[in-house]
Amino acid sequence: MSLRFTHHPEYFLFAQLIMRHIENYIEKHPDANNAIFDLRDIYELFRQDKASASINLDGILNIADEYTVDTLDGDQKLISRYSIDAKDNKLLFDFNQAALEGLKKGKALIAPDAKIQE
Repeated sequence: MSLRFTHHPEYFLFAQLIMRHIENYIEKHPDANNAIFDLRDIYELFRQDKASASINLDGILNIADEYTVDTLDGDQKLISRYSIDAKDNKLLFDFNQAALEGLKKGKALIAPDAKIQE
């Protein structure tokens, strides 16, 4: 008898949650060029999934930073840089200005293909 166990982390779901959180933040703070979130807020956003808010966070952010926005120069990534500041318990995002302006003008986020794994 052979039992097969597989573990499929919900990285794409959590990346989608982060991107919706960023969209809401940009809507509420239209002058923002970057965002800083408390990691406790991300923990709550992930429904208190401790692994996703800590160990797996970098993998989730690698997917989130693949989200693009249609601009005059083609699709551009919204997140130009992110960093996790464990000392101060913060998650920092810098945005691509062209993609940010497109998002503010009502362009939709374009999710990465979940079938393609890098």
